[in-house]
Amino acid sequence: MAHSHKAGEAAHDHGAHGHGSTDKRRVMLAACLTGGFMIAEALGGIFTNSLALLADAGHMLTDTLALSLAWYAFHLAERPATSRMSYGFGRVKTLVAYTNGIAIFIIALWIVYEAWQRFLEPPPVLGAPMLVIATLGLVVNIAGFLILHGGDRESLNMRGAILHVVGDLLGSVAAIAAALVILATGWNPIDPILSVLVAVIILSTAWRLMREAAHLLLEGTPQTLDREAIGADLKANVAGLHDVHHVHLWSLDGSNHMATLHARLDKGADAHAAVSAIKTRLASEHGVQHATVETEFDRCADGDGDHDEHHGHSGRDVAKQTHQH
Repeated sequence: MAHSHKAGEAAHDHGAHGHGSTDKRRVMLAACLTGGFMIAEALGGIFTNSLALLADAGHMLTDTLALSLAWYAFHLAERPATSRMSYGFGRVKTLVAYTNGIAIFIIALWIVYEAWQRFLEPPPVLGAPMLVIATLGLVVNIAGFLILHGGDRESLNMRGAILHVVGDLLGSVAAIAAALVILATGWNPIDPILSVLVAVIILSTAWRLMREAAHLLLEGTPQTLDREAIGADLKANVAGLHDVHHVHLWSLDGSNHMATLHARLDKGADAHAAVSAIKTRLASEHGVQHATVETEFDRCADGDGDHDEHHGHSGRDVAKQTHQH
């Protein structure tokens, strides 16, 4: 299986590497921008006594670490497959995306807690310096967002990196709004209130990222693939194919999709031609870059072709049986 996978990966590795290396540079540039300004914003938050600035600086600190981790994930993904890591290191990107989601979730909860404490006893905030620092932060975050936005947004790792920068961007907008209100009215509670608003937005986006990354880590069927539709399409377009069963679909990182299936062929059908046609159809029409196909002419070696249906593996099945790989 490992050898087969490496052979199959060779067909699409060149294009994936080109996009991946570009994303890698984008993430590193964004990490440098974020890390550089994070220090200035933290000092500014302490000087002005602004939670909005301190919260954004704390978020930027974790963002710098998360973007660096995302860069390392892209770096690891470029390594070739080994005998012990037969799928290569591409799934590290999914693991990092999940970890980033958890980090964002924790940060948002901390901001809510700190905001509640400050709302009960609002400290004085220096509005003018806060406005200047928050505006500079917004410029830096917009630059970081534009850098990352041009990358591959099908990649969960890139989406996790973008999410961090978007959270920073929203934090800067909230800090600017809070500074303007404080300068105009002197009402300091606006600072923690807007911090909570940003935290709630971040929580919802982080939850979606974590849920999608967890789905892939559990080897769930990608949302873009429909098991029944793929089976019907193959049966209608591959000559000599009687039916397909034991179909399992999963993805390494949200963009590199895999499949295993059993193909029952008509008597006298050319097995090699049928397998080639199935793999070509899966790649061209369904975006499945690597498939392992087991051919059959009569009985299934694992039992009846519908056997999987009686064990909970319906068309909505999201689990891949480990023993098949």
